Amino acid sequence: MKMTDANPTTVYKGRHLSMLSRGGWEYATRNTARSAVGIVAVTNAGEVVLVEQHRPPVNQNVIELPAGLSGDIAGKEDESLLEAAQRELLEETGYVADRWSELMTGYSSPGLTDESITLFLAEGLELKGPGGGDHSEDITIHEVPLGEVLEWLQDKPAAADLKLLAGLFAAQIALADRIGGD
Repeated sequence: MKMTDANPTTVYKGRHLSMLSRGGWEYATRNTARSAVGIVAVTNAGEVVLVEQHRPPVNQNVIELPAGLSGDIAGKEDESLLEAAQRELLEETGYVADRWSELMTGYSSPGLTDESITLFLAEGLELKGPGGGDHSEDITIHEVPLGEVLEWLQDKPAAADLKLLAGLFAAQIALADRIGGD
């Protein structure tokens, strides 16, 4: 069944999110209407930098890629996705990267929200700050060998954000293509 292209109607509007309805289908949208970013940050030792934080909607800790919103800071509403990714990586992990590649863009949960996320690969990492997030976040940083992430996740009591697996898959293909192309 194909949905119509009818304009959505607002069902609810909150501070950060709104609920819309289009063709009888209700979904969440961010009020900023900007893409989110996620970062697959790989250290020179071949470890991926992950973050763990409590997520109130699921009421548990979740292990994720460093990520965040673009254009969500007053005065920086027009920041590029790359600038948002660079800011979020430093804020959440304390790392900066000297090489950035855009991996892919997709939807985080298209049956629930219209939010898109652009995934980046960050390499050439250097620790420049403490990480841990901003004043509203309490982030734990993990560095896990790239080839051992799935096994490591299975041994953790925290849940995994499945976007993490998509990002790792895309990064591993990009890294393999680069190595195979040299």
